[in-house]
Amino acid sequence: MRVMTLKSFGTEMNAAIFGASGGLGSAFAEALRGDPGVARVQTVSRGGDTDHHCDYHDEESIAATVESLTADGPLHLVICTIGILHGEDIAPEKTWKSLDADVMAQIFAINTIAPVMIAKHVLPALDKGRKTAYAALSARVGSIGDNRIGGWLSYRSSKAALNMAIRTLSIELARVNKQALILGLHPGTVETGLSQPFRGNVPDKQLFTPAESVEKMLATIDAAQTSSSGAHLAYDGSIVDP
Repeated sequence: MRVMTLKSFGTEMNAAIFGASGGLGSAFAEALRGDPGVARVQTVSRGGDTDHHCDYHDEESIAATVESLTADGPLHLVICTIGILHGEDIAPEKTWKSLDADVMAQIFAINTIAPVMIAKHVLPALDKGRKTAYAALSARVGSIGDNRIGGWLSYRSSKAALNMAIRTLSIELARVNKQALILGLHPGTVETGLSQPFRGNVPDKQLFTPAESVEKMLATIDAAQTSSSGAHLAYDGSIVDP
């Protein structure tokens, strides 16, 4: 991975990655550690080999983690990469006949509620004297306007809800911190465990390594201005129709 430079953020940045034990989270951490403008990169996971551990389903744990992240000063860039598409007894639905309330609740808890509760505690902790950002990974399939084939109802809905939450949070954020941004980011199709069962028909040029996806997303964050706060952006900076 080439050395990244987040030119619009200035220097002495304090960055944090939630979900840092995953493929994209660890790639974000590696890229930011190579940025000369980033003074500190703090990593967070549920139980991996990271600087901090956090129970994303427990608000007290989230609050305590953010307090630890800001022990030496405010945050400047926070990336949330946590999410679930499939797992044990969880798979994207091909039909409404497959819907299960408990599974749907699990997916919303991870894909929507956790990033939003992290935002609740991170947004007040962003530096108020310079550009800062909180970015959470979303997905193009969470776009309502772009949904033409159906299916994947729980995952689509959880990401659509996340996009709405980000838009809503951005309005309040602008009132209290005019230089801060909150963004949803579509990473593209990436060679991680999340996409592994579903990338068979993806053209080679549209299948990214984690490093490639992260490089593109960091460039998008760097180029984003306050007018973009609340948007759902793709890895290439284009706006994803909500």
